[in-house]
Amino acid sequence: MIEKNTIEHEKAVLIGVINREQNEEKVTEYLDELEFLTYTAGGEVIKRFVQRVDVPNPKTLIGSGKMLEVEEFVKENKVGSVIFDDELTPAQQRNIEKQLRCKIVDRTSLILDIFAQRAQTSYARTQVELAQYEYLLPRLTGLWTHLERQRGGIGMRGPGETEIETDRRIVRDRITLLKKKLEKIDRQMETQRGNRGALVRVALVGYTNVGKSTLMNVISKSEVFAENKLFATLDTTVRKVVLGNLPFLLSDTVGFIRKLPTQLVESFKSTLDEVREADLLLHVVDISHPQFEEHIESVNQILDEIHSADKNTIMVFNKIDKYKHAEIDEDDLVTERTERHFTIEEWKRTWMQRVGDKALFISALNKENLDEFRKRVYNEVRDIHVTRFPYNNFLYPENLDEYQSQ
Repeated sequence: MIEKNTIEHEKAVLIGVINREQNEEKVTEYLDELEFLTYTAGGEVIKRFVQRVDVPNPKTLIGSGKMLEVEEFVKENKVGSVIFDDELTPAQQRNIEKQLRCKIVDRTSLILDIFAQRAQTSYARTQVELAQYEYLLPRLTGLWTHLERQRGGIGMRGPGETEIETDRRIVRDRITLLKKKLEKIDRQMETQRGNRGALVRVALVGYTNVGKSTLMNVISKSEVFAENKLFATLDTTVRKVVLGNLPFLLSDTVGFIRKLPTQLVESFKSTLDEVREADLLLHVVDISHPQFEEHIESVNQILDEIHSADKNTIMVFNKIDKYKHAEIDEDDLVTERTERHFTIEEWKRTWMQRVGDKALFISALNKENLDEFRKRVYNEVRDIHVTRFPYNNFLYPENLDEYQSQ
């Protein structure tokens, strides 16, 4: 297996690109997220470089002038890693490495590195290893810089070419082996899910670091690992939860992120099966994050990719205790009022109004509005359960208050 990289406060530089698809404001948001990813991986960001590039440089992504500026900074400050927010082609990665003479990482490989650190079970490690090898395969030639001078033709064919080809074959064989291993585990997990009987399945989904594991711990009274870092949860946790006298299964799944590598979506197929097979989704949103609407869009996009966008969903807006809106002074007649100035009550009157009673506002950490949350989840789970077992209708009161008053 590719070994985990444990980095201790390695100096890092971030590089972002402004183009037609992403303006300066969006690039700043992406770089903020990339800095949090770098921190999660164990790095320390000491500088950011941003360049407007309408047509990406096929050799180095950014322009030659900006490359010289980065090269000078890297040398002066002994920077260990240069991290690009956009995915680099194998050729671009090689060219940039040659010029900067340090580790070149793009968003995909950084996320893969964090996943490698976070994977605890054999199953999660196998999934991450498969994604790493699939990412590595087209980049293998870059690892053999000592063979740069080799040429084809008579008398020039030698062990160098064989070495690269051998490595490619080894990686391909390893990918095939890992896929077979995952298929076997997938079948085992499918059997496990089948053995859970006809209990209603509820899955927590959402962007990474929105408080899914904290909410899981509060509802199920379990001790799922929760931390203020990206991808704290990698292994799916399933717990039996009883609200009133109504039992159901609750699963905490891996968090999503913008520009999630396709290799990971493929590798984590079985983990995402928990979402596919769920009867009810609890879409947890960090409302205190300035870009929470974009996060919702990213999650919905991935749910669409795994054919789960049309599932019965409750929107859970978490971290209301941390929410702060921008304020405008009374005598300020210039500043235009935007969404940044909305209070939570004003947000409720926007598109959230259309969600109706499927939108809940809570704080999992401070346990605010959790009674309302439990009642809503109870009602939804009861409706699903009664549809499945009509003869059980009399066992479960129509709302949680009735059960608690008995």
